[in-house]
Amino acid sequence: MQDIFLLLGSNLGDREKYLSEAVRSISELIGRVHRQSSHYESRAWGNTEQPDFINQAVCIDSNMSPMKLLEAIWSIENKLGRERGTKWGPRTIDIDILFYGSDVINTPELTIPHKLLQERRFVLMPLAEIAADFKHPNLNKTIAQLLDDLTDDLSVKKLTKYY
Repeated sequence: MQDIFLLLGSNLGDREKYLSEAVRSISELIGRVHRQSSHYESRAWGNTEQPDFINQAVCIDSNMSPMKLLEAIWSIENKLGRERGTKWGPRTIDIDILFYGSDVINTPELTIPHKLLQERRFVLMPLAEIAADFKHPNLNKTIAQLLDDLTDDLSVKKLTKYY
């Protein structure tokens, strides 16, 4: 069984509800969610002319292959109203695979570890809450070290109440 780390994000509609529904769907379709971060709010990264995001990191146990995992994630996103259009555009739900254990996967369809996670405060802050000592297999640094080294100045705040 692999520890798989995902990042959930939403910036349309009832953002907390979409995150909660995504966690429930992940538990039902993919595997047991055994760690969840708090919710973190930030401005959009990349395409900044859109509503603020709420993000959450989760760790799941699953025997699902990486490609089957990706298919299941797309199914969950579609069920929750995700519309693919503009790159880094607004969305009801976005689920990214950050790590699949310590595996390194680089195919046209899938890159794991997520190639930009070490550059994004909105990814590292929730991930550090649940996996500060996890070591990035390519960079050979822990999540805590990556967060300490980060130059991204995007404001990310931990929300005190979430569902």
